[in-house]
Amino acid sequence: MKYLLSLLILIAPFLIKAQPSHDAFDVLLKKHVNNQGGVNYKAFKNDEQKLNSYLENMKQNAASDSWNDNEKLTYWINVYNALTIQLILKYYPVKSIKDIGSTIQIPFVNTPWDVECFEVNDKELSLNNIEHGIIRKEFDEPRIHFALVCAAVSCPKLLNEAYEANRLDEQLTTQTKSFLANTSKNKISTDRLELSKIFNWYGGDFRKNGTLVDFLNQYTSVEIDKKAKTSFMDYDWGLNEQ
Repeated sequence: MKYLLSLLILIAPFLIKAQPSHDAFDVLLKKHVNNQGGVNYKAFKNDEQKLNSYLENMKQNAASDSWNDNEKLTYWINVYNALTIQLILKYYPVKSIKDIGSTIQIPFVNTPWDVECFEVNDKELSLNNIEHGIIRKEFDEPRIHFALVCAAVSCPKLLNEAYEANRLDEQLTTQTKSFLANTSKNKISTDRLELSKIFNWYGGDFRKNGTLVDFLNQYTSVEIDKKAKTSFMDYDWGLNEQ
């Protein structure tokens, strides 16, 4: 028994699954995405195989229960964004991600977010599965809505670097502040809010620890009144292309 315990202590570090590197995705984002989140899909098309190789590596190195929450969330955010780009590149040129699965007919698929595109642990996952069945279900983190990008003009900007577990909180905070400060997507004053429809579609996620105004006040320079009138802006589904 003593020998077995000693053996377990020795091999324990090797039972913890190492995280895969996101460096390859980071290089592609830095190369093809500008500071405003615009994507040069035409040039990205030339690196499509590199993106596919990165995602294949992610399939072979799935998120593990031995990782902490930041490590797992980083994995899934990067995978989601990479899969979205992969989907656009597959059907490029397109005017909108919403054309995929409707204008471009895919059998048994209603929306591009229903396309099964990532097989991990013998399960075929769609973007909807990843966002709603994994990320929103397993992590109490409303800021993910400013990190997951759906390739549309009205989406939060695509960060031109990969997310990193040791910087995740900083990156999510920066993305949230940047999105809220962008007056083409949100108009915020003390007594009136014209907000992205993201805050309407996922309203419950922003009210888990208080009101929507409580959430917003953490990331805006304006002190919003709790009785501020709120409306939601139209959503532009045009492609987030440079």
